[in-house]
Amino acid sequence: MSHKRYSTKLFHKYYKEWITLYKENAVRKVTLDKYYLTHKKLIELAPNLHLNELNRRNYQKLINEYAAKHEKQTTMDFHHHLKAAILDAVDDGLLENDPTRRIIIKGRTPKVKKKKFLNMYELQCLLRNLDLGSEINWDWFILLVAKTGLRFAEALALTPNDFDFEKQVIVINKSWDYKTPHGSFQKTKNLSSNRKVMVDWKLMDQFRVLINKEKQNSQAPIFIIEGKRVFNSSINKVLEKHCIDCNIPIISIHGLRHTHASLLLYEGVSIASVAKRLGHANTTTTQETYLHIIKELENKDNDKVLHTLSQLS
Repeated sequence: MSHKRYSTKLFHKYYKEWITLYKENAVRKVTLDKYYLTHKKLIELAPNLHLNELNRRNYQKLINEYAAKHEKQTTMDFHHHLKAAILDAVDDGLLENDPTRRIIIKGRTPKVKKKKFLNMYELQCLLRNLDLGSEINWDWFILLVAKTGLRFAEALALTPNDFDFEKQVIVINKSWDYKTPHGSFQKTKNLSSNRKVMVDWKLMDQFRVLINKEKQNSQAPIFIIEGKRVFNSSINKVLEKHCIDCNIPIISIHGLRHTHASLLLYEGVSIASVAKRLGHANTTTTQETYLHIIKELENKDNDKVLHTLSQLS
């Protein structure tokens, strides 16, 4: 009876080849960079681990070593990157069994996180503090994100052509690669990110005047000055100053997206509608991100249910 020989290739070498084969030109650069970061950590933690030596015990040891310096969620992401490659190795006959089965994910105690979103009163204070003059500036950008929940890169990529004033919607079909020196248009995060976001008439009227006043190229981003690089940190500093002025929690631009979604959920907008508005691929992402709010709303719903049932006789 012949025994099948499994691959003796170094695990980190196989993983790098797997990234090249399955992920290069298939995912966005920011996502690809995360896979390569996982590869770098794999070399650091298990430089001499071969595929044929990979079993549940030493895979758990690898995950534990990573978890010793990282929070649980980060460890989970590291594990998911490796697991995808390992399952392909099993399917291709390079590994006998799946060593990731029933793995325990550990991690350091999370740091005390800053508040991610504002309540209605805090947001109103912030918006009243904005300097909304007759020229496009970052305060207009802050207002736009607060009222639409757009991702930072999506808002940067907006052009005059993306504003449908008649239907009162903003069309999202691209984002802006602000991480490269010259910047350029790129695809949205995923297919679900291509969407139309309805906004109030007041915001549309304000931007109609601004865009006409600018008299710029209808296909050029309205917030980007040609030849000038945009940094996320710079705009967060503008937002931080307004938060300090208003004596409210300091949040980031991404925190405005959380604020937008949170307020909609508190006002009774369905999870499905919020997910679609945010450009989430599915409602699971929305539920996981806003779980604490959804639990609060469930408690309110339970009170309503009990009140309704008590009226029945």
